[in-house]
Amino acid sequence: MSEVPQSALPGVSRWSVTRLLHAHVSEVWIRFLLAIAGLVLAFAAALFSTVSRESGDMWTTFILASAALLLATIVGLTTVPYLARRVAISRVREVLDYDVTRAGIAYVILAVLIGVGALNTGNNLLYIVLSAMLAAMVVSGLASAVVLRDLDLELRLPEHVFAGREVSGRILLRNQRKWIPSFSVSVVPPKKRKPRYVWRWQEDEFAFPPGRSAERQWFRLPDRALRRLPAQVPPPAILTGAAYFPYIPAASEVSAELALCFQRRGRYAQEALGIATRFPFALFRKTRSVPLAREIVVYPSVEATDEFFEVLPLIVGEFETFLRGRGYNLYGIREYMPEDSARHIDWKATAKSGSAKVREFTREDERKLRIIFDNPGPEVISEGSYEKAVQLVASLAWHFSTEGSEIAFASQEHECSPDLYGFLEYLASIEPASTTSLVDEAHVFGDYNLVLTARPRGTIPTGLWACSYFIFLT
Repeated sequence: MSEVPQSALPGVSRWSVTRLLHAHVSEVWIRFLLAIAGLVLAFAAALFSTVSRESGDMWTTFILASAALLLATIVGLTTVPYLARRVAISRVREVLDYDVTRAGIAYVILAVLIGVGALNTGNNLLYIVLSAMLAAMVVSGLASAVVLRDLDLELRLPEHVFAGREVSGRILLRNQRKWIPSFSVSVVPPKKRKPRYVWRWQEDEFAFPPGRSAERQWFRLPDRALRRLPAQVPPPAILTGAAYFPYIPAASEVSAELALCFQRRGRYAQEALGIATRFPFALFRKTRSVPLAREIVVYPSVEATDEFFEVLPLIVGEFETFLRGRGYNLYGIREYMPEDSARHIDWKATAKSGSAKVREFTREDERKLRIIFDNPGPEVISEGSYEKAVQLVASLAWHFSTEGSEIAFASQEHECSPDLYGFLEYLASIEPASTTSLVDEAHVFGDYNLVLTARPRGTIPTGLWACSYFIFLT
């Protein structure tokens, strides 16, 4: 049995690691002792069934023989594979990594009934039938092992994935054998493992007398307690369904398209995949695990939402007004628009024409825009509002990056950068954090700032209103 390295459990003492190993070993020993007890009971039942048959008690013989066969079958189908998967020899694990199908359960029950009948009657024909059925089970195991040998698996995933948008992946299976094909093979996700727990020291208090309220206790001292806590939860799996390959010719490669759709942003990982088959009789489903480390980052959805359509015209109007006022050379005079600033009205042209006219100036610089996501702290806004804010900033970043502006992105843990996909990757795993607000530093990021913040409106510095558009999350 492999050892757990001390570095794999940070913050855990050597004694707690030893206790964790002992807990794992004790579970294996319990299974082993239960298997031995089951086999002993099965052997005793078989002996007493022989004695009762010689004495002529047929009902006792039937009950004891049935119990012996059932106990042996249960031990063979459950405990033996469990113990074999924990040995160091990988080939032994692969041979015994199987699941019994519904057809296999019915087949085993029928074999048990025929075996009981053969023991009770001594009919040679029943023994022959039972032997043929047991031989078919052996052949099924050997054939499935041959089908799964020398199969290589490859998983190809798209580079950019957005939440809620369907993308295509591909699974490739290569048959390395020169002469023998494979039949009825499925690529399946690995089996779900039980949650892992680790022993960790945590800060605690020693109070005396115990069981009383804090006001009635004599003294309280800082202490440390060893607690069994769940280990880190692994990221969600990439592949949750199965891909079926009915036939894989020898020395060839086959592929299958995967329709992937992830509903939530974040990181998805796949540590391994299983190659399974029920060939040839569908009595057992044999699976071979293939290590396949893959990770994919799912960006937030950039689909336009109601909030997006509400704020986009306002942002565009403010941005264009800011740009038109940055130059010094007169570009032209045109009709007044609702989004224009009143300081650009040409009063002489307005008086002559009888309608409001505004002056446009040439721009001396490029269309520079900075999108700043001022990440709020925990519990500042609700979880649903936070997810909507992340989706809104991703949608705005995607929209303005296609509008020809020189755009950059910034947040507390993301330096000001023009890399769109780098910013979306950052948003994919962002969480509320207690960090310093970026609103006070917004003036250093660029010419015009689009700021999403949860700070109250009254705390915004006055000088930022002329060069920034604020979207308040609260």
